[in-house]
Amino acid sequence: MEIRESDGGVTLRVRVSPRASREAIAGARDGALLVRLTAPPVEGAANAALGRLLGKALGVPPSAVRIVRGETSRDKLVRIDGTTAADVARLAQPAARS
Repeated sequence: MEIRESDGGVTLRVRVSPRASREAIAGARDGALLVRLTAPPVEGAANAALGRLLGKALGVPPSAVRIVRGETSRDKLVRIDGTTAADVARLAQPAARS
């Protein structure tokens, strides 16, 4: 998984699966963090849920999670302020998700 750290935050690729049965960070696939969300991809609901889930998992406010590219796509480029590349990399590990 490619994670770029700069200016007090990180940028990474995220692959979102909306309308999942439960919200979870499901590891890494094809260089992107795989995230399952219960929210539908309608009117920004899935994007808001993504911000809440990643913020909670990393201990940052949801406002620190920003979609840089891919607002209407499953494949997104996400910027997260107030965290490190090591913290984000741990999300992709099975032990960190359970």
